[in-house]
Amino acid sequence: MTVRDIHNDPEALTMTITAEFDAPIGRVWNLWENPRQLERWWGPPTYPATFVEHDLSPGGRISYFMTGPEGDQPHGWWGVVSVDAPFQLEFENGFADESGVPDVKMPTMMIRVTLSEEPTGNTRMEIVTTFPSVEAMEQIIAMGMQEGLAGAMSQIDEILA
Repeated sequence: MTVRDIHNDPEALTMTITAEFDAPIGRVWNLWENPRQLERWWGPPTYPATFVEHDLSPGGRISYFMTGPEGDQPHGWWGVVSVDAPFQLEFENGFADESGVPDVKMPTMMIRVTLSEEPTGNTRMEIVTTFPSVEAMEQIIAMGMQEGLAGAMSQIDEILA
């Protein structure tokens, strides 16, 4: 399995997932840069994603929905804050309604993705999610974010093969 560690830090309001992939950094970056690649792994295996918008540039917007086994379609959005290809990406992540309008009743999170080359030639990916409050962190983790993201990331090895 590609996920090496998951660490929740309520004091820092963060959830950190670390993974390692047997691929060069440029290939792993492509998993974020190419929406068709992103669709193959963003979302748990039972909730595949479809990306509607994908502007991976500072100030850009990314919108998507996932389709569940019962046909339900939760929607989400990212507001891209910074991009330093192929090393780092930072975006605000939130929930949306069916038309892509952000759901203001749900918390938003900041996500920082950092890729680094290991001496072995593998690529290390660290995803740090920062929550606005302990309550928001508990709510989103209780909704299954930790398991969902870990499950989503477990699909990456097959894509890279």
